[in-house]
Amino acid sequence: MSNCNNCSCATSTTDDIDKRSSSQVKIYIPPAISFVMLAVGIIASATDVAWFDNQRIRLIWYVLAYLAVGLPVVKEGWKALLRKEFFTEYTLMVIATIGAFIIGEFPEGVAVMLFYAVGELFQNAAVNKAKRGIKSLLNIRPSTATVLRNNSYETVNPETVEIGETIQVKAGEKVPLDGKLLSVGSSFNTSALTGESKPQTIYKGETILAGMLNLDKVTELRVSNRFEDSSLSKILDMVQNATTRKAKTELAIRKFAKIYTPIVFGLAVALVTIPYLVVSDYVFYDWLYRALVFLVISCPCALVISIPLGYFGGIGAASHNGILFKGSNFLDVMAQVNTVVMDKTGTLTQGVFKVQEIITKEYDKAEFIRIIAALESSSTHPIAKAIAEYEKGDKQTYTATDVKEISGHGLKGQINGNEVLAGNTKLLRKYNIAYDTAIDSNIESIVVAAINNRYVGYITISDEVKEHARKAILDMHKIGVQQTMMLSGDKDSITQKIAQQVGIDVAYGNLLPEDKVQKVEELKRYKTKIIAFVGDGINDAPVLALSDVGIAMGAMGCDAAIETADVIIQTDQPSKIVTAIKIGKATKQVVIQNITLVFAVKIIVLILGAGGIATLWEAVFADVGVTLLAILNAVRILRMKF
Repeated sequence: MSNCNNCSCATSTTDDIDKRSSSQVKIYIPPAISFVMLAVGIIASATDVAWFDNQRIRLIWYVLAYLAVGLPVVKEGWKALLRKEFFTEYTLMVIATIGAFIIGEFPEGVAVMLFYAVGELFQNAAVNKAKRGIKSLLNIRPSTATVLRNNSYETVNPETVEIGETIQVKAGEKVPLDGKLLSVGSSFNTSALTGESKPQTIYKGETILAGMLNLDKVTELRVSNRFEDSSLSKILDMVQNATTRKAKTELAIRKFAKIYTPIVFGLAVALVTIPYLVVSDYVFYDWLYRALVFLVISCPCALVISIPLGYFGGIGAASHNGILFKGSNFLDVMAQVNTVVMDKTGTLTQGVFKVQEIITKEYDKAEFIRIIAALESSSTHPIAKAIAEYEKGDKQTYTATDVKEISGHGLKGQINGNEVLAGNTKLLRKYNIAYDTAIDSNIESIVVAAINNRYVGYITISDEVKEHARKAILDMHKIGVQQTMMLSGDKDSITQKIAQQVGIDVAYGNLLPEDKVQKVEELKRYKTKIIAFVGDGINDAPVLALSDVGIAMGAMGCDAAIETADVIIQTDQPSKIVTAIKIGKATKQVVIQNITLVFAVKIIVLILGAGGIATLWEAVFADVGVTLLAILNAVRILRMKF
């Protein structure tokens, strides 16, 4: 049964490839026929072949050569007219080529349409190349999951697996769903999600994301997210929707094309009519020919195609580097960023905290940590997780009820009939609870606790600065970032220490979420500042939304931060902020190059055409040539190293 399915699958895949190959071959047949007929016609005319001297035969011959490539364009032009869109690239091409036939320039009429069709083929090939990198993401979505049910493993659709179920991933298989590793450990290839080629070793209890490739041995994990909520599904949705959010430059070009095309068409008409009134030796044929050259070179397709393709290439290059832009508009903003504001925990530091010291005079240390862990287990904050993890081995656990999170302060709840508070010293001051103020000078992160409105002790927690964080800050300054700032809810002494370690320009600690918002609002008063905020916590969501471009650390970040952000960094590496800015700048540079190239060539040939110097042949070579150059320049982004 299994073999049958495999054969069927293989046959289906082969059939799909054959169909795709067949359709790709078919699109080259019409241009090939047109080219051969055009070449035969030109050779026959040059060698005075008898049968080709007949004007009617010549006309029929070239009309057939024209229809081979021109019929699709005529159809598109007709559809545009039905939509009341007269000034399109299709109508311009049809008018110019039919005009060439009217004045007896049959070969040139065919050549214009042939080269236009060839240009379209090159455009499609370039677009497909740019899309291929993004589309490859779609292939990393696993189609099956091996789930443990009724004491045996069975293969099912990942969409049917529920949170809490156990799934098995064999060596060489892709992880179908997000989860926590139950096995001792294994090595995973994360390149599909993060762009990092170096395998990553993940140990028991750590998070595994859908799309990772198991390299080592059979592993088991407990599912933490449903299929539609997995990191991979969200990535695919972001990438697929990214191109719907257009950059300002792209939108401006499209609006410009709608104005530019009718203006040029009007100038072409004027080029035929006005000389009749002012030129003494006016020859209709000559001026109509110049107008046709004018129409061919004025076609805005080079702009309309290459500019969006440039942004598409930027999104593709970013995805290869583990960075997801939610729209091409954010590439533009990223290129202008001159102020980078960052959260501390999880952004510049590892966000993996460990309990260092437990201080209490009121309780036994084991009992104390058991009480605080029961309350902290209700929170997703990294410090709370560290405390809950530290106490996990204790069999005598308590349950907290009526837990309330006090934003920027800590938690409040009921445990065994006692009211328990756990958080920072601001929490105790809020409830007017006296404590040993000597702990304010402690440079480490601390969690203070009070039971029934009486201070009972504290726990110290430590975190580590991320590798290459300092180099990332230095590189930001090198590429044009004028100011770096760190905002943290942690103690100011810790915040300043970390800022000094990594080279941050300005740092503020002891901030509530609303304080972070206030600091960014103060920066935004300076109109010259383009602000990127980088964070990963739920309390960062308001600031991510407020900044010019919000960047979320995706692997460790919470859902709220990822949903609110405009750019997602999958590797959680600060160095990727620099990469994102570089990709934005490179994309902007390519777009400006394309705009400059297209306009420069078009203006020159338009002037030459109006002066009777450029022919239809030169016009079509210039139009198709500049389009291809612009497209190749746009695709170049995918090959750049950042």
